[in-house]
Amino acid sequence: MSPPAPAAGKGPVRVVRVASLRDAAGLRAHLGRLPEPAPTLPCDDAVLAAPASPLAAPLALGGGLVAPNRFAIQPMEGWDGTPEGAPGPLTERRWRRFGASGAGWIWGGEAVAVRPDGRANPHQLVLSDATAKPIGDLRRTLLAAAREAGFPAPVVGLQLTHSGRWARPHGAPAPRTAFVHPLLDRRVGASAASVLSDAELEALIGDFARAARLAQAEGFDFVDVKHCHGYLLHELLAARTRPGAFGGESLDARTRFLRAVLGAVRGAAPGLALGVRLSAFDVVPFAPGPDGVGVPEAAPAPYAWGFGVDAADPTRPDLAEAEALVRMLSHLGVTMLNVTSGSPYYVPHVQRPAAFPPSDGYLPPEDPLVGVARLLDAARVLKRAAPELAVVSSGWTYLQEFVPEVAQACVRAGWFDAAGLGRMALSAPELPARALAGARPERGRICRTFSDCTTAPRMGLVSGCYPLDPAYRERPEHATLEAGKRARRAASAAGGAQGAPAAQERRP
Repeated sequence: MSPPAPAAGKGPVRVVRVASLRDAAGLRAHLGRLPEPAPTLPCDDAVLAAPASPLAAPLALGGGLVAPNRFAIQPMEGWDGTPEGAPGPLTERRWRRFGASGAGWIWGGEAVAVRPDGRANPHQLVLSDATAKPIGDLRRTLLAAAREAGFPAPVVGLQLTHSGRWARPHGAPAPRTAFVHPLLDRRVGASAASVLSDAELEALIGDFARAARLAQAEGFDFVDVKHCHGYLLHELLAARTRPGAFGGESLDARTRFLRAVLGAVRGAAPGLALGVRLSAFDVVPFAPGPDGVGVPEAAPAPYAWGFGVDAADPTRPDLAEAEALVRMLSHLGVTMLNVTSGSPYYVPHVQRPAAFPPSDGYLPPEDPLVGVARLLDAARVLKRAAPELAVVSSGWTYLQEFVPEVAQACVRAGWFDAAGLGRMALSAPELPARALAGARPERGRICRTFSDCTTAPRMGLVSGCYPLDPAYRERPEHATLEAGKRARRAASAAGGAQGAPAAQERRP
């Protein structure tokens, strides 16, 4: 079973503001008016307090790990580490807030590169002998914050990654790709010379193993071997056109690297629990059309360069291989699965539904709630394919006020095991604690998906919630961000940017 296709650019979409919906009945009515075949989302009428709430139930994660509730915090990059790859003061602040959130499961906490050339930005964390203790201190800070707030200790992991095509270790694009891509190569200046050789990939296996050993020594409960959002390991899942040991038509060939990494991690860090954050489906890259609305790029057919894509119609997802993959992961000793999709670099409306695009994005070609429903339905399908896995769902922030009511209903119905909060945890990290106490989110702190947390790093600035978090609103980077947005709007008005930056300010 596959999710419905994202809309393919039919002009500006009238987006009904979630904040204008008065109650759960209003949300359900609006969901019912969305164009077919958007999946129907369950939604409770009220937020239930623990212990009555399904979100308050403990969750076994495998390997003896038990999360005290069903809220997870997703991994995020803050662009705020040191040049050596250690955490900075803003990193520590973010992790402290995660600890005080009440969430029972910290999925990775941060995307951490396993070696310097795999960084997505010059300030991304890198796990090395020199940075292991400072990165371990993040976990200790987080646990101390949970204790101080009176919450049980959450399960805390670390996400291990190599950014591959999207690597920018020194600021400029420095792509290392899995294969030649006819559409994406030109976005980052990649060529056949950018493709990692089999020997380079074999060396990278050891880097993942070494990083896992360091993470275990610092007390992390698990590592996430990241396979999502167009980064290297995710791209290898689509390496049909790659020759050699790590590519080919069969799923078995395209998962050879994944299997080798998991085996090396088990050998280097015996007993360390394993998770995988997976982009379960993808579509052909989108770009802003003349009116700023996202449209799919023209692509050769059949489309051979994506994982979870219908080759005959690459605007449509196809979950068949993802279902086979998650069953494989379970047999390989992975006990935790985090379901996401696409990439923020070329299909942001699919990966993180939002009303307002980042500065280099495009207006959504569909109501973002359709994207939310697609993501949650994919997690439901994969949970059904491998029910023994503990499954985290993604895509929650755009539900805004209604995160608790929909999460309660989905978990009760067995769609998946936990709700994973990303951008919402930057503006309103206390949402899990409030929901477990039977309270809705505080309206003044709800993320409205203005996308400044993405636009800022696109401009080389630290990432954070500039509209709602005073610590970021008062930083000097805020003025730089606003000036950059004004410049992009001016360029757009002059016809220099296909309408996308101006679209960022077109708030429904």
